[in-house]
Amino acid sequence: MKNFVKKTALVAALSAAVSLGAYAAELTPLNSDTEPDRITWSELQNTFGDVPAVKEGTRIGGVSKTLTNEYWRTLGEGYQQEADKYGVFVSYLAAANEDDQIGQLSIAETMLTEGYDAILASPQSDANLQAAYDTAVSKNIPFINVNDAVMPLTEYYVGCVQRDNGVRVAKWFMQNTQGGKVAVIEGQPGVYAVKQRTEGFTQTISEDKRFEIVASVPANWSREQAYNAATNILQRTPDLLGFYVNNDGMALGVVEAVKAQGLLGKCFVFGTDGISDAYKSIQAGELTGTVDSFPLLTGEVAMEVALRILGGQDIPRVVATPQALITKDNAADYSTTDSAKLREILLQQE
Repeated sequence: MKNFVKKTALVAALSAAVSLGAYAAELTPLNSDTEPDRITWSELQNTFGDVPAVKEGTRIGGVSKTLTNEYWRTLGEGYQQEADKYGVFVSYLAAANEDDQIGQLSIAETMLTEGYDAILASPQSDANLQAAYDTAVSKNIPFINVNDAVMPLTEYYVGCVQRDNGVRVAKWFMQNTQGGKVAVIEGQPGVYAVKQRTEGFTQTISEDKRFEIVASVPANWSREQAYNAATNILQRTPDLLGFYVNNDGMALGVVEAVKAQGLLGKCFVFGTDGISDAYKSIQAGELTGTVDSFPLLTGEVAMEVALRILGGQDIPRVVATPQALITKDNAADYSTTDSAKLREILLQQE
């Protein structure tokens, strides 16, 4: 009976996601990587000026994918830091795990009934929070999709160019190796970021005939599943040149598999996200690199965007946040936890 109720609830939520509604029908399906109505994070101040005066008592709800992954905890810290600058209350909550789509939807819907002025949400899938978004629209509450999964009918998105994560890693292999066999460990199937990261890598590296993609398999954001998948691939392909992995947690699992096969230093491993454990592994000479999308700064920018929207500014549909390929050569430069210093470094790179 419990499973039936859970499945019925999920079907209802996904059904709601495909019903457009009067407002949503005005929006074209969003591809956040290519949407022309966009602005970069560093252009907000010059384009729109200061954040408008914030109404006293403003409350922002943050809906996370999970709090077990450092990336999402750091994103929430970014929300809090920016909220503190303006005296804004923020509540940051997550579902029990990264597969609890109904639990995440329940959090978003509860925040909407509790009168939050805006919602910053990182959906677990491209569809599971669309029903909450429709409710927010009906109540004229800004609902901002922050990174990773992308709701096709969302009005606002804040995050990096997901495809570019994979592109940057592919270019590293093309510029720093003589070619060989490579593999991809994907995240959760059906998520926009997974598709874009994977295609960015595979399509870019396939342009160079020196490389052969021998496997591309999902590990559902699980370090253990990534370890098992990488072990199977390495047993079949002991001469593998390297892996591109869709997040750092999984990449660290792949590193363990590489070490267990005695291939450390021979098989390159790149992750995505830029969590602190990834930096430590890079500096220790184990993980080859990661593409850092700077969750602390992303959280700050997303909160700023919410306050600008609440203040009446006409913000573009996509606000692009920064990313950088991190290896042992530049890890020390980017590992700062000082947000102001990080902003200076990233502005110099633009």
